Amino acid sequence: MISGIRTSISLLRRNLREVRAAAGPEELAEFETDVLAGFVLARAAAGLVDATISSDVMHLEQVRAWLGRPLWDMEPADADVYFGKVLRAAAKGTRLARAQALKTYFLFLELRHRVEIHQLTGRVVHCPIDEMNRPRVQRDAALRIPPSAEQVGRLFAGWRAELATCRKFAPTTRNYAACRLMADVGLRVNEVRNLDLADVKWDLGRFGKLHVRVDKGSRGSSAEQHDTCRRTGSGAEPGTPHVQDPGE
Repeated sequence: MISGIRTSISLLRRNLREVRAAAGPEELAEFETDVLAGFVLARAAAGLVDATISSDVMHLEQVRAWLGRPLWDMEPADADVYFGKVLRAAAKGTRLARAQALKTYFLFLELRHRVEIHQLTGRVVHCPIDEMNRPRVQRDAALRIPPSAEQVGRLFAGWRAELATCRKFAPTTRNYAACRLMADVGLRVNEVRNLDLADVKWDLGRFGKLHVRVDKGSRGSSAEQHDTCRRTGSGAEPGTPHVQDPGE
């Protein structure tokens, strides 16, 4: 029995040491396509929107076109040349986004396809972006002090007084109403710009309520799922719309 176990272990070790023959160009091309498709599917499963996934794929295709071979062949020296020369004059945001796309893709390769790539090519996957060549953006610390309630009051008082003499009444009034909603109710710009007159429910509540059809988390979902937002403060002025609270 013991000799049988030893034989099995020996066979297992021999199988683990066996190296698969190098794959041909066509097989590698098909495998590369399948890997990229799997990367897209994994990012979609993680909840990323299509625009973000498309942006990552675009960055990967740009690097792949420059490299001229599968991305798993990319070495830190290649990344040095690419980010140090090719993208030297590119915008900082572009350099950061491309480097992040590469890091994410290589993380996917290491988690899902490290063994398979080694069997096909004999290479051990490792990310070419390291602490030495990782693009960096220097951000100066900025302290933003919000205006006081008195300053906000003076701003809207002067703005309201100009409504009677402004040259273009309709857009000026629209901008004033939108800013009052953002300041008093706490709506975001995208939420305000999607409001319509039918969304103002004056007959609900003491000061009326707003039906926010498009909010930060809706991403195109139906209005019934995203028709509530934040509550105004207890000191709201008469006539200030009230945003429906989820518990009401």
